[in-house]
Amino acid sequence: MSGSDVTRGGTEGARPGREALTGAVAGRRRRRRGRGERPMVPEAEFSSYYGRPILKKPTWQPLDIAGYLYLGGLAGASSPLAAGGHVTGRPGLARAAKLGASGAILVSLAALVHDLGRPARFLNMLRVLKPTSPMNLGSWLLAGYAPLTVAAAAADVTGRHRSVGAAATAGAAALGPLVATYTAVLLSDTASPSWHEGHRELPFVFAGSAATAAAGLALVCAPVRETGPARRSAVLGAALELGAFQVMKRRMGTAAEPYERGKPHRLMRAAGVLTAGGAALAVHAGRRGHTSGRARLLAAGAGTALLAGSAALRWGVFHAGVASAEDPRYTVVPQRERLEARTDRR
Repeated sequence: MSGSDVTRGGTEGARPGREALTGAVAGRRRRRRGRGERPMVPEAEFSSYYGRPILKKPTWQPLDIAGYLYLGGLAGASSPLAAGGHVTGRPGLARAAKLGASGAILVSLAALVHDLGRPARFLNMLRVLKPTSPMNLGSWLLAGYAPLTVAAAAADVTGRHRSVGAAATAGAAALGPLVATYTAVLLSDTASPSWHEGHRELPFVFAGSAATAAAGLALVCAPVRETGPARRSAVLGAALELGAFQVMKRRMGTAAEPYERGKPHRLMRAAGVLTAGGAALAVHAGRRGHTSGRARLLAAGAGTALLAGSAALRWGVFHAGVASAEDPRYTVVPQRERLEARTDRR
């Protein structure tokens, strides 16, 4: 995934229809003229010279990059869960989370390298440290985090070098939240309107999504009696994910429309249902009175729903960003709305 895939400037001609006011701006202007007036000119259709888009849309492969976003979040949130299980005497939970973190981050890195085309491109990003580049910082973050997760998992499975394993577990837990959320900063740093306009809330959406995914993995793989922290993580993560996403959509205005249309809408709706349902089922699975077999089935069902919901959210966010880059309206209208807001303040 290269930063050059999405250009930040990229206005290749916004001349057609540039004098026409549309959307919320047009509505406000018409209301100022009088309630009884009817517009005589139809709303403009946004286009650019020669039918080319204003922005260069992302060329990333959906399976590679959406999978990279999802698995990175799963890994990053699993590491604190592993550390918590290690400290509180829940070895089954700790092992499931450690193995999940190491496996997920390795597959995530493989997906990233596959999208880049060759491993050398990833290694080239480690030649310098550039604090202003989310991609560069993310590469360094992954380079430090992945070995820690592998060391923690290896020590747990083999039972050797326990002190090294404990230190690696703690280090991975410290870096995990950054791994789970830096991809949101990376997407927000592009020019795709449905990513960029959500730069304030998208990291919180990804943090909640990562927490539900890690909780789901633990519910599926860990002994039911040790999944108390995972159930709490599922509830808190679902509340953060769903709440932050609604706040983000309201604040984004026009740029939120791709989340309400087509494939992104179907994916986001599925994500909401699966995440909320999985969290509720996780709470139910923790209640007393269930037989061991029934509790196991409830926990597995809750975990599967949470894992699927987190994946649907990442795919939905990915496709919404691509759709917003393809349609000039989502670039032009927010710019005009911001311009008019500044003019009104004067």
